[in-house]
Amino acid sequence: MSGIGISYLGNWIYLIALNIAIIDLTGSPAAVAGIYMIRPIAILLTNTWAGSVIDRVNKRRLMAAVDFIRGAFVFLLPFMQDLWAIYAVLLLIHIAGSFFGPSSTVYITKLIPSQQRKRFNSLLSMMNSGAFILGPALGGLLIWQFGTDVCMYLNAATFVICGLFIMLLPDLDEQKSSHKGSFKWKTLKRDWGMVSRFVKGAAFFVIVYVLYQSATLIGYALDAQESIFIIEILDLSVQEYGWIVSVTGIGSIIGAILAAFLAHLLSLKFYLGAGVLLSSICYLLFYSSNGFTTALLAFVFLGFFMAFAHAGYATFFQNSVPVRIMGRVSSMAEFVQGLLQIILTLILGLGAGWFSLQTACLVFSVIAVTLSVILFMFVVLPSKKHYFLEGQVKATDL
Repeated sequence: MSGIGISYLGNWIYLIALNIAIIDLTGSPAAVAGIYMIRPIAILLTNTWAGSVIDRVNKRRLMAAVDFIRGAFVFLLPFMQDLWAIYAVLLLIHIAGSFFGPSSTVYITKLIPSQQRKRFNSLLSMMNSGAFILGPALGGLLIWQFGTDVCMYLNAATFVICGLFIMLLPDLDEQKSSHKGSFKWKTLKRDWGMVSRFVKGAAFFVIVYVLYQSATLIGYALDAQESIFIIEILDLSVQEYGWIVSVTGIGSIIGAILAAFLAHLLSLKFYLGAGVLLSSICYLLFYSSNGFTTALLAFVFLGFFMAFAHAGYATFFQNSVPVRIMGRVSSMAEFVQGLLQIILTLILGLGAGWFSLQTACLVFSVIAVTLSVILFMFVVLPSKKHYFLEGQVKATDL
């Protein structure tokens, strides 16, 4: 948790520095926008096959190696003056990173007992929220004092530190894999078939997954429009925008602390169902706001309830998917999420052009609330299939 928290902090410092470095190099906002398209592209390139690798290798060593590789590539960025070379290195960084998320999900599931996962995921969410607040502020101070290059070197160091921390963890993959020989097309087909059979036999998991991801990805698409809405529609200053974003992070930290504290008192149904529903309502309230105060309050509560939603979903996923195929399922899930995120963001952008930004965002918010209500009802209503929520899924022979 400490290693990942340090890495989160370094990522935020690096992101601020990278944006400024690209602006200084090119003077083009479009060049900066290109940075944010690279991660979805990397996901589309790798996540159809990354899970097959993850489930067959030592997860601890893979995570450490990925962090060392990312640290080396980030260290190279300050020496580059060609935009396309920078994009190429960023693509390699994100390709390496596409192995880390699913690997860490599998490793955490093996390491943390099911009854402690809600608390652990809440604490991990708190780390992310803390980095979200401290990272940009610290990055701005470092850039002001030392320039963007120092921020890049610092982020490279955080990756190395995270990798070293991971190497201190126990090795949970001591048994040798039974899969030997070269990695072939038939292997991928067999793995996709295994994931397909799991999906067909896990209707409750699939319904919850689809409803949660649909509402959440709509939220991510709405996030891409928040700065324009705040500055152009609400006519607020950049400083006020900064206050709103910072307060969101504070709300997330408070929510994550409470989510960790209440892990043994509140059910996973509440974390997952109520967390997503209340987060979606906050998006609706935010895009219905007409001034600084209402927008600020909406985002405070958005950050607060999202902490519960994220911890609930992470725990639900860990409880629902057999560990031995979790890497494959997680990678395919991220592939689908990346594709949908690109599509929804484009649709929202087109809708804002055809109508108005506020109208398009309100329509998307209403859709998210509707999906969240369905999810809440589906999760909360009694059902014998709710053993998924209690961490009792067995790794059946697929």
